[in-house]
Amino acid sequence: MATTDLSSYDPDSVPSAGGMKFGIVVSDWNNEITWNLLEGALNILEKYGASSEDIFIEHVPGSFELPLGAKLLYEKKKVDSVICLGCVIQGETPHFTYVCQGVTAGISDLNLKYGIPFIFGLLTTDTLQQAKDRAGGKHGNKGDEAALTAIKMADMAGRLK
Repeated sequence: MATTDLSSYDPDSVPSAGGMKFGIVVSDWNNEITWNLLEGALNILEKYGASSEDIFIEHVPGSFELPLGAKLLYEKKKVDSVICLGCVIQGETPHFTYVCQGVTAGISDLNLKYGIPFIFGLLTTDTLQQAKDRAGGKHGNKGDEAALTAIKMADMAGRLK
């Protein structure tokens, strides 16, 4: 919601990330936005105890490449969760819709195929300003939210195994 700061959360509800391994796949397209998302995610992971040696970052050219990048990273590093960070801004053609649908389906499929959390950290905005507002601006940082989700879901998956 436009009135909600995405980075607001109850810190007591977040389990320790110590001992967990995380992958982050970040799109370099719209890197003014995506690298801010990456910074937010890294800050949260480290704040909750993830070691920098247990965080693996890979860059992909664009958001459409996030699902394959996430798959390859998981298969190589066997992480507990993969955070997918990207940004697609509406343009004048249907390209926006196709990219968003492809990334959404791809990340959803990875969750079900591998049984670990692949986190959807894709901004889908109408304008560059809306993206900035959600990448460290007035609505917080969606990268924070993605990392919090990764920690909570990796914890849940570990407890239920």
